[in-house]
Amino acid sequence: MVRYIVIFFVVFMFVPLYGAVDYISDYRNKCNKIIAADNSLEDTQRLWQLFDANWEFQMKSSPESATWRGYPGQNHRWSDLSLEALNKGKEIDRLTLKTVLSINRSKLTLANQLNYDLFRRNSEMAVEGHRFPGEYLVINQMEGLPRDVPSMIEMMPRLNVEDYEAVLSRLSGIPKLVDQTIVLLEEGMARGIVPPRIPLRTLPDQVVGQIQEEAFASPMLSHFKSFPVTIAPNQQASLKNSAENVYLTKVKPAMNRLHVFIRDKYVPKCRDTVGRSALQNGLKWYDYMIRHYTTMSLSPDEIHDIGLSEVKRIRSEMEAIKDQVGFNEDLSRFFEFLRTDSRFYYDTADELLAGYRDICKRADPELIKLFRKLPRQPYGVVPIPSYIEKSVTTAYYQPGSNEAGRAGFFFANTYDLKSRPKWEMEALALHEAVPGHHLQLAIADEIEGLPEFRKYGRYTGYVEGWGLYSESLGEEMGFYIDPYSKFGQLTYEIWRAIRLVVDTGIHAKGWSRKQAIDFFKANAGKTEHDIVVEVDRYIVWPGQALAYKLGELKIKQLRDRASSELGDDFDIRLFHDEILWNGALPLSILEKRIENWIIGQKE
Repeated sequence: MVRYIVIFFVVFMFVPLYGAVDYISDYRNKCNKIIAADNSLEDTQRLWQLFDANWEFQMKSSPESATWRGYPGQNHRWSDLSLEALNKGKEIDRLTLKTVLSINRSKLTLANQLNYDLFRRNSEMAVEGHRFPGEYLVINQMEGLPRDVPSMIEMMPRLNVEDYEAVLSRLSGIPKLVDQTIVLLEEGMARGIVPPRIPLRTLPDQVVGQIQEEAFASPMLSHFKSFPVTIAPNQQASLKNSAENVYLTKVKPAMNRLHVFIRDKYVPKCRDTVGRSALQNGLKWYDYMIRHYTTMSLSPDEIHDIGLSEVKRIRSEMEAIKDQVGFNEDLSRFFEFLRTDSRFYYDTADELLAGYRDICKRADPELIKLFRKLPRQPYGVVPIPSYIEKSVTTAYYQPGSNEAGRAGFFFANTYDLKSRPKWEMEALALHEAVPGHHLQLAIADEIEGLPEFRKYGRYTGYVEGWGLYSESLGEEMGFYIDPYSKFGQLTYEIWRAIRLVVDTGIHAKGWSRKQAIDFFKANAGKTEHDIVVEVDRYIVWPGQALAYKLGELKIKQLRDRASSELGDDFDIRLFHDEILWNGALPLSILEKRIENWIIGQKE
C-alpha cells in the first residue's frame, strides 16, 4: 500500500485553498486568458500553459503537496480546510475543466493528446466528485490530522535555519488546522455524514500519542533533537527553545482540544452502520469511488463475482502447498497452524526489520533480469511510528522525491510481533519496495518530458495493481523457494481477491462487519489482528481495496497477450519498461498503449 499525506485533499481531487487571493486570482486570470486565446495561440501552447498554471496553483494552494514534491517556498504553511476555501476549490475545479475543454484535441500531437486526455479525465472526475460530500469525512483511523501532520513535519527538510523556522511556522499553524477540522466534522455530524463508529475506536489514542508532558517526547519535535553542524550552537538553542514554547503553548492545547472533541463528541455520534450505501446517495457514491480508484467501469456485482472466482482458484493452489508440506488436516487447520506456530515469528522488532532488509538486499540485484532501465532513487526499511502502529496495516510505502532530496521508505509494522509471520515477508517486501512501489514511483519521479501532473499521477488501479503484480515476479527473482513463503505469496494474493468480495459486500450488499471478518478468516491465513484492521480499513476507504486485484489482473492479461502474440520475440524487460516509463495511467489507457506497443514490436 502506498501511503500519501492526505490532509491537503479529501477523497476528491479538488484542492483546498490557503486563502491567499493573489494566486487564486492569478490562476483564474491565466485560465480566462487561455480560454480567450482560442484563435490566437496554437492549442499545444495553450495546453501546456494550462499544465504549468495548474501545477503552480496546486503547489501554492496545497503546501503539503509542495513539501512532498520539493517545490520551493511553501514549507511554512498548511492548506486551508475552511468551508469557504473548500467551496472556492470546487469553483476552481469547474474553471479548470472549462479551460481544458476549450482546447481542440484534434490539433495536438499523439503525445499531447494523451496528456490532454489524462488532464481532462482528472478534471471531470474532480467535478463529478462534487456531488458527494467527502470533505466532511476528513478523519478516520487511516488518515487525517493525527496521522498526517506528524508525518508531514517529519519529512520537512532540515538543512539550515530557514528550514527549522518553516517547521516552527507549521507547528504554530496546527491550532488553526485543528479548529478547521473540528468545524468540518461538526458540519458532517449536522448533515448525518459521519464514518462508521467501530473503526474509529483507536482514533482518540492516536491523538493522545501526540500529546506529551515533555515537549521533546512528541514525535512532532523530532527535528529539534539534533541539528546539522551548519547551524551554530546559539542558533540551535534558540530554535529548540522556540519549538518547546510553540509546542507547550499552541500545539499541545490544540491536540488536547481535538482529543476531547473526538473522544467525547465525534466518535459517539458516528454511525452504527458500516457500508457507504447507508448514507444518502451512498450507492452512487460507491460507484464513483470504484471508478476513481480502479479506473475501470465495473459494477459491484461484477467485481464481487470476480473476487469469488479468484478466491476459489487461489484456494486450490493453497491446498497443493498444504499437501506438499505434509499437513494432513483441512485448510482452516493449516491456517491456524501458520498463525500460531512459534517457528514462523521473530522475537524482536529489530529481527523483523533485519529480515525485511535482507529480503530487499537480495531483491536489488535481481531487478536487472526483469528491467532494462532502473531508477537512481534509494529506499530504506523503517518501523511504522508507534503512535499509529496499532491501527494500521502490516506495511506501507512512502514515496521519495529527487527534487526534495528524500529517499523512499518501506514502513514495516513491528507492533504485536506474533501477528507478523515470516512466511508473508518476501511477498510484502517485493510489493512495497522492489520491484513494487519503490521501483514504480521512483521511475515516475525520473521520467523526462512529461507534465508535472503526470509524473506524480497516482491512479490506484495502476499503482497498487503493479504492487500486487510485483509479488508474482518473486519466483522469477529466486524467491518463494520455501513452500511456506510461497504459501505466504498466495495468502497475499487471496487477501486481495477477498477484498473484492468483502468491499463490495460491505458497501453494496449490506454485509455486516462480522460477516466480512468471518469470510476473511475462512479464506486466508492472516492473523486475526491483521484481518480486523484490514476490514476496518475497507469500511472507511470504500473502493480503494478493489484496485489491487483488478489492476494486477489487467497487467497479467496484458503480459499474456504480449507474450502470446510476440512469441520468441517477447522481451519481458522491454514489456516492463513500457509499463513503467510512461508514468501511471488509467488501466484502459494502459491497455491501449500496450496494444500499440505489441504492434510496434511486430514491425
